[in-house]
Amino acid sequence: MKPIVFKGSAAALVTPMGKDYEVNYDTLDRIIDFQLSNGTDAIVAAGTTGESATLSDKEHIAIIKFCVEKVKGAIPVIAGVGSNNTRHAVELSKAAEACGADALLHVTPYYNKASQNGLYLHFKACAESTNLLVILYNVPTRTGVNILPETYQKLSAISNIVAVKEVSGNFLQMKKLPHCAVVYYFRCNIVRLCLSENL
Repeated sequence: MKPIVFKGSAAALVTPMGKDYEVNYDTLDRIIDFQLSNGTDAIVAAGTTGESATLSDKEHIAIIKFCVEKVKGAIPVIAGVGSNNTRHAVELSKAAEACGADALLHVTPYYNKASQNGLYLHFKACAESTNLLVILYNVPTRTGVNILPETYQKLSAISNIVAVKEVSGNFLQMKKLPHCAVVYYFRCNIVRLCLSENL
């Protein structure tokens, strides 16, 4: 069995911005307090819900660091570090680890429409750049590329790739996913398996 990132539910945090287009840390502080006081089991900092694609690297890393320092180990902080540029995703992964994040969330590389082998090589490079646990995020309606079950199977052999947030909405594909070790981990209710953005 692979290591557990968290049990229960995780909240993907928004990134509040002020009228000056700067991160509003006072509001972010209140958002985290709300999550902590309402029993959230983990938070995702600077993920796609947090508008990661619109943040500068400086803002991105600062948000992750702020969240880590705010929760003080009370719950895991999962850092959104996905990028369509493998080198950039590796750099963000290393920076999140240096900030004290507990795990990483890597979305499929958007826009580039990588092949399945390209996805494998991208995620492999990201995972091998860090000691942190990695959760893959498959959301083809947003990224234009879908991780196929065979690719999940191959990726599950990488020791620190431990789970997937699956949002393909493809039920025929999802019937095949339990055969992949990485997805079986999710189906043990360790992390919520998302079937569709519309559910």
